[in-house]
Amino acid sequence: MSNRVVITGLGVVSPNGIGIPEFKNAIKNGVSGIRLIDRLVDLNFEAQIGGIPQISEELKSKYFTPLELMKFNASGILYGVIAGIDAWQDAGLKLGELDEEPDWDSGMIYGIGSIAADKLRDGIVLIDKLQVKRLGSNFVIQTMPSGISAYLAGKLGVGNQATTNSSACATGSESILMAYDRIKAGKAKRMLAGGTNDSSPYTWAGFDALRVTTYKHNDEPEKASQPMGNGASGFVAGSGSGAMVLESLESALERGAHIYAEILGGNINTGGQKGDGSMTLPNSVGVQRCILEALKDAGITANDIDVINGHLTSTGKCNLEIKNWAEALNRKGKDFPYITALKSMIGHTLGAAGAIESIAAVLQLEEGFLIPNINCENIDPEILKLVDEEKITKAYTKKDINIIAKSSFGFGDVNACVIYKKYTGN
Repeated sequence: MSNRVVITGLGVVSPNGIGIPEFKNAIKNGVSGIRLIDRLVDLNFEAQIGGIPQISEELKSKYFTPLELMKFNASGILYGVIAGIDAWQDAGLKLGELDEEPDWDSGMIYGIGSIAADKLRDGIVLIDKLQVKRLGSNFVIQTMPSGISAYLAGKLGVGNQATTNSSACATGSESILMAYDRIKAGKAKRMLAGGTNDSSPYTWAGFDALRVTTYKHNDEPEKASQPMGNGASGFVAGSGSGAMVLESLESALERGAHIYAEILGGNINTGGQKGDGSMTLPNSVGVQRCILEALKDAGITANDIDVINGHLTSTGKCNLEIKNWAEALNRKGKDFPYITALKSMIGHTLGAAGAIESIAAVLQLEEGFLIPNINCENIDPEILKLVDEEKITKAYTKKDINIIAKSSFGFGDVNACVIYKKYTGN
């Protein structure tokens, strides 16, 4: 069996917008969600800025019961539950009821980049004070890696596979491809797929210590993330979640569901930290192989790609990513696809990045537009040797798009590439 797989629901919790309408408006208008974070200032971080979704107590209460919110301190689960439920309801699906059978045809693969560091810290303090019994009954489910899928499985009432993946910055894209494979193989009719990442300084501290986050723009946060820019000095840590409902085309048509786009295929691999690869940098051979295998799986050619939604983190290595795309596709200059970098607006949301950025790609396909690459007035000259400047859009542009390739590359030299296509009813 080989089902076609489409996207019927979207949900997002992003530093620059909660919910699809607000997020879509932000990405069209180049609205940054990067701010000075007082907590990072107090903790004497060098990089004192970040992208944190603005979640009110009122909004939390719409997704969690008062009992669930008691001693709740797991922002990654919070973001994921909001985005996941929003995507599910956007797809026209209802939440599960206690007296109902699980929906055996529906499941989820929901990735997370890091577990609840703030909650773990709270627990460590109590344990060190010999107050283990004060941890509470929800400590385990907030700190286990599969906490996000456990919370969502109960709220949605799914009965198919419900699990969590984690592959650093490739997590979100990987979850989408894993869910795609399950539907394509006929093992589920629909799957919720997504990625989430918390906003704890205890998560971000390691990156600050590695000096891979930028500290040069603490006084002007919105200008800090500069993918493809000549002034790129490190990524900006971000957090949030993105979710989408994947469904077999047959099921979507039967339900009369709105179809945002189709997934043609993709690829996941690792460069094995060989060649120019390492724990923190991708092996170029592995990256190019991932791209080429994604094209093969999707049944398209390099010339079919209209837009690349890049990983592009603003670390100064964006030119290597562009070089790998140019060599894999054998396309340069004016022939190179348009390329967009959402991290310019929201920073690097780590385990959520592939999912949030995929949602931007799907919205671009459906409505036909290119998002602006902000903070890119002065492009890295090494990139301009490979790509014509007009392919790096600096303002919202209406553009009919048929196919977008989304790439994600993570620590550990892991790669993912997803191919999205505009759905035309054919």
